[in-house]
Amino acid sequence: MDTLGAIVRFFQQGGAFMYPILFVFAFGVAIAIERWMYLTLSGASNRALWKKIVPFLKAGNFQEAAAHTAKSKAAIASILTYGLYRVKSARRRDDIEKAMEESMMEVLPRLEKRTHYLATLANIATLLGLLGTIIGLIRAFTAVSNANPADKAYLLSASISVAMNTTAFGLMAAIPLLLIHALLQTKTNQLVDSLEMASVKFLNAVTERQLNPSGA
Repeated sequence: MDTLGAIVRFFQQGGAFMYPILFVFAFGVAIAIERWMYLTLSGASNRALWKKIVPFLKAGNFQEAAAHTAKSKAAIASILTYGLYRVKSARRRDDIEKAMEESMMEVLPRLEKRTHYLATLANIATLLGLLGTIIGLIRAFTAVSNANPADKAYLLSASISVAMNTTAFGLMAAIPLLLIHALLQTKTNQLVDSLEMASVKFLNAVTERQLNPSGA
């Protein structure tokens, strides 16, 4: 209870700027949760689809593989579908690769969507904290100038202490948001790398079947 009371006093003493900082932090956390869930589910669906179509690729049954990718909403499905539809008409490996790269350019924005907001929100939280502190200091100096000389030192130190609450809270909101942003960036990069690796494996499988149609 003492800890909860201290947190409530800390928040109340910070003044009006504590509320927009709290809103920015809550908004950032909401984005982080949504992005983490999306990337996690996307990675799982990609792995499941790839595991399902690998036997068809090895057997050279590209029509059946295309049927599975067309029904899936996974990120990798769009890339593989582009490649599979180009297998019949393409004469060179480069033609298939370009089609898959085009699809990759469509998929990437969906994976990176809103993640960059977290860094911006962290900066906003920090700046709001600094602004709240500056305004608090201005009010403190104004109040002290009209106070009893004997009480000025105490009033000034107390006012500065309260004014610093917004900066502290702004940093408390910004640091986790920056850490989460870095984690999501890493997770996104890993997902993109896995898509690129799957694309290369797909191209190798297609090329192998074209060079050795009998599968011998």
